[in-house]
Amino acid sequence: MQACLCSTTRVVRCAALALVLGACTALQRSNPAPVNTAELETVSDDAADTLLVDLQRVDTTLVIDLRYATANNFTGAPLPGYEGNTAYLRGEAAAALAVVSEDLRAQGYKLKIFDAYRPVRASEAMVAWAARTGRNDLLRDGYIAARSFHNVGTAVDLTLVVRSNGSEVNMGTPYDHFAREAHTRNARGQIALNRQLLKTTMERQGFVNYDKEWWHFSYAVRNPVRFDRVVR
Repeated sequence: MQACLCSTTRVVRCAALALVLGACTALQRSNPAPVNTAELETVSDDAADTLLVDLQRVDTTLVIDLRYATANNFTGAPLPGYEGNTAYLRGEAAAALAVVSEDLRAQGYKLKIFDAYRPVRASEAMVAWAARTGRNDLLRDGYIAARSFHNVGTAVDLTLVVRSNGSEVNMGTPYDHFAREAHTRNARGQIALNRQLLKTTMERQGFVNYDKEWWHFSYAVRNPVRFDRVVR
């Protein structure tokens, strides 16, 4: 773990992260350039088990609410590949997210995770749903894709909750609201401040926001690969 991440108030947490991540490398402060995930190979479940980290093993304060494991999502049904409410990310991204979480807790917030690693089969099911229901506009406008950084375990969909009572912070739209209102900058007043708090805190640790979705952030890693391991 790079020393710059470990202030005197974070020594214990950094040590714990090192144990959890095991063979994972330190956070990549000089993040590699984004890649076209469609060109990446899909690796075995065994490889996935060595690279993906259960987020609650890194930070037990995270609230996990995987929408695609339930019918509470835009398709109205659980997606293939989701059989449990466990959120995974690549180790480097998981460690960075833990630092984000710590920063936000000091300000009275926690993170709620709507999606993290997403099996390839789930992304393909989203595309099939769009075609079946006549919502090809979602493909055209960049809201749904057959290949995603979620498949690489380097993207996370999340929001803020109030630490004292667990209520979601008002972000102006629900999760997966595929319209201009959900574009990160398309907000005013307190909603704009709420979105900016999430965005700024995530960006400090190397995450990049997708400007059409206030909830979506990605993190670049070296040697990215795709996964199709079932979420359990």
